[in-house]
Amino acid sequence: MTQPANIDIYDPGIYEQGVPHDAFRVLRHECPVYFQTEPAGRGYYAITKYEDLVRITKDPTTFSSARGGTNIEDYPEEDLSMIRLLMLNMDPPQHNKFRRLVSSGFTPRMISRMEEHVRVAARTIIDSVAGAGECDFVGKIAAELPLQVIADLMGIPQDERHRVFDWSNRLIGFDDPEFQTSPEDARIAAMEMWMYANQLAEGRKGGGGTDLTSVLINATVDGEKLTEMEFDSFFLLLSVAGNETTRNLISGGMLALIEHPEQRRRVLDDMSLLPAAVDEMLRWVSPVLYFRRTVTAPVEIRGVQLQENDKVAVYYISANRDEDIFENPDVFDVGRSPNDHVAFGVGQHSCLGLSLARLEIKVIFEELLQRIPDMELTGDVRRLRSNFINGIKEMPVRFTPEAR
Repeated sequence: MTQPANIDIYDPGIYEQGVPHDAFRVLRHECPVYFQTEPAGRGYYAITKYEDLVRITKDPTTFSSARGGTNIEDYPEEDLSMIRLLMLNMDPPQHNKFRRLVSSGFTPRMISRMEEHVRVAARTIIDSVAGAGECDFVGKIAAELPLQVIADLMGIPQDERHRVFDWSNRLIGFDDPEFQTSPEDARIAAMEMWMYANQLAEGRKGGGGTDLTSVLINATVDGEKLTEMEFDSFFLLLSVAGNETTRNLISGGMLALIEHPEQRRRVLDDMSLLPAAVDEMLRWVSPVLYFRRTVTAPVEIRGVQLQENDKVAVYYISANRDEDIFENPDVFDVGRSPNDHVAFGVGQHSCLGLSLARLEIKVIFEELLQRIPDMELTGDVRRLRSNFINGIKEMPVRFTPEAR
């Protein structure tokens, strides 16, 4: 397998201009197991084909989430011990135990009970902008719904939800100077969030609350209560993951509809297409670009020999455009079927909140398309400087104001 020259899918600055789909296409065809150098690291293997991603993510024994964490960077051991408290960075059997604990908050019954509340929140958010005829779509619409829903789910008072928004930006936007000036700032954001979580939990100990903070603080795993650090890590993961990815999917999905007016028209003419359109938005946007795994024993992929402790990054954004899986993958098709995208991950680490995310996306687009069917851009879309999250920071839009 020959390494193509001059391909860089690591530099976060590239993603400010948009996802480098051309580079990923070249890698899928010419070098699906590509060694990517890092300016300040030892380099890693980029996995760009769908089948290889599925194989790796379904084999936690050979490809560990815990050994080096799920970000490309190599962290010092004292940081890794903290990182491994996040369920995202656990391997079985520990991961299974912790996932079982929190999955009680995400059962289909729990999600269906939330639908009416999600719809009321979506309508209220649209009420706040519909008469103005213009807004920043990210700040006023896409960020608000997941933030309000996750606040309710976690038992965070609504008037404090924007603190979670700020912490999320500083934790996730670590390559974007607008959100964070240094890795130290991310640590401070995490500490602030943990202190907040502990204050919130104090009043819930021993109570019968059904919010996830109450569930977690009163739960036991193998007969033992969660430690303070385990609880804090859960709170951080659920609060950040529950708002960041859905926000970016709603923004990216709306942008796709604006840029493909004929596809928006199809949905407007036949709203029964909306569930398929949501799946196509998920495939198209892929809010999480990659996750890392660390090799635990020598293994071969497509003739490339990987050694113990090598880093591999599986690129969901590339797998979701794999020509061997998806017909015309660079076409945005709201009626695409089948659509076996991997935007929510695969196997034991698949997204815990996928049913809730689907519900939020479906409801916000049902309400948006019916009430604001003619939304269009009025300026540049500003993207997040990140090689990890496919994010939009600002998206100015206008539309026909709704009569009061």
